[in-house]
Amino acid sequence: MKRSLYIALAVLILGLPGLTIFSACSAPRPEPGPKAAIIDQLGTLLPNQAFIEQATRELEEYGFKVDVYPGDAVTVDLYRELPAYGYKLILFRVHSGLLGVDPKVTNRTWLYTNEPYSKTSHLVEQFDDQVTYARTNDDAPWCFAVSAKFIDKSAEGQFDDTAIIMLGCDALHFEDVAQAFIQRGASTYVAWDASVMLDYVDDATLFLVEKLCSDELTVKEAVAQTMVEKGPDSIYGSVLKYYPGQSALKTLSQLID
Repeated sequence: MKRSLYIALAVLILGLPGLTIFSACSAPRPEPGPKAAIIDQLGTLLPNQAFIEQATRELEEYGFKVDVYPGDAVTVDLYRELPAYGYKLILFRVHSGLLGVDPKVTNRTWLYTNEPYSKTSHLVEQFDDQVTYARTNDDAPWCFAVSAKFIDKSAEGQFDDTAIIMLGCDALHFEDVAQAFIQRGASTYVAWDASVMLDYVDDATLFLVEKLCSDELTVKEAVAQTMVEKGPDSIYGSVLKYYPGQSALKTLSQLID
């Protein structure tokens, strides 16, 4: 009886190293894929769920894990924290514009939030002219808007070769916001140079994303084909552009690598 017990224990002990080695040789976990974000500030008053679903599907098929930020989530602090989130592509479906009547003000671009304006919030940024109050029309409530100066001075962290696609009006009329994103580490910035109608820009952006993701065109090729297929905005004549020039000949995979 004792002899049988010793043999059984020996077999068990000899088997343990094999179990340990097997565990050590198990397949490694796959690396997480790149992340993309859709910032849908317009979703509160001007929703387009079909756009969100199609853009998400196109990005996911490319390999992105997609986060969608609905209207009320688009605050000053979201703009502040975005660089630290590790997104490789960010699609901004937001109001933007050139605010003010003084020439010292109108040569700057502002990106809207859905955070209600308050004189007592974000005081440092207000005093430093990094944020301001804005509204889309005379009947709309006042909200905060952020400038290139805010992205440059108050955003946290760096974009890691992030591709930026901006749907707002006049988002590349001047290069201030584009330069701020690039200085923060973005690899390209694609936007319209004047006002745009929402139906047009939603449709044209989906075409652009398809050209970048499914067709793997360069930025220059994707922008050019979008303009050929969709044309300038029929009301305002706005044209899709990109910045900086050296991103022209890169594909999306090269831009986010």
